[in-house]
Amino acid sequence: MESDGIEHDCEVLVAGPYFADLVFHGLPRPVRPGGEVFAGGFALVPGGAYTLAMAVHRLGRAAVWSVDFGTDVFSAEVLSAARAEGLDERAFRHHPGPVRSLTVALSGPDDRAMVSYQDEVASQPLAPLLRRHRPRALMMPQLRWDDRTLEAARAARKLGTLVVMDCHDVPASLADPAVRRILAEVDVFTPNTAEALRLTGAADPDDALAELAELVPTVVVKHGARGAVAFQDGRRHRVPAVPVAALDTTAAGDCFNAGLVHGLLSGHDLPACLAVAAACGSAAVTGPGSSAALRAADLGGWLARLP
Repeated sequence: MESDGIEHDCEVLVAGPYFADLVFHGLPRPVRPGGEVFAGGFALVPGGAYTLAMAVHRLGRAAVWSVDFGTDVFSAEVLSAARAEGLDERAFRHHPGPVRSLTVALSGPDDRAMVSYQDEVASQPLAPLLRRHRPRALMMPQLRWDDRTLEAARAARKLGTLVVMDCHDVPASLADPAVRRILAEVDVFTPNTAEALRLTGAADPDDALAELAELVPTVVVKHGARGAVAFQDGRRHRVPAVPVAALDTTAAGDCFNAGLVHGLLSGHDLPACLAVAAACGSAAVTGPGSSAALRAADLGGWLARLP
């Protein structure tokens, strides 16, 4: 995606809540009801849409993050981290009460389980933010199909803004016309394998990819340690992950998405964008939560490690 000649106030608008990730990693076995497991390590790391904003910022992109903070300790922790990273605060909203948003991640050698909690707060309308900042790309960390999200996606289309949406663990199905309607307004959709299967009802990931590609111009299905597969213009593209010893996979998908958008904004073709995404996602699993998100200076070294 090359520069379009439009005056942009930022390159990327990230819209989504923060999460404070309490990551218990190095679990020797899964946690069972009634049982107790001691983790090998623990970290409190900012996550959620923070990871997207921070990761694209580390890659050298000017990002504005639309987020709500409160008076609670979790808001304070993530706000402090955002300021330490130098993130743009123009779309931060501060509330006079708690806006708690946290996830407990239990990371074993192969996968992780998560338990989350979030205080309800009405998010900022995105359409006015889009018109104000005129970003080259809009990143949404979760599949949403409400009227305000649809309005934002359509506003982005009018502005020529690339709409990139992840899925996450939401109770959605393509059988719902509202879900199909929002996906038809999305340019790039990035579910993982389980999400793609659940969303489509398909039994095979390739079938799920093909069905989603009937709605979205570019679909990227993330396969974790097995890399990712994408479909665009009638062609499939596969990319492996960098072989690494995974410490925690909590932020891998968001860092993958940040790398993908970085590649798209650089004007790379899809295979090259997928390579950048895979490098960023692979690097992320080497630290707890979002802590190992790549910086631009380190990207070349990770690209060289791709099989």
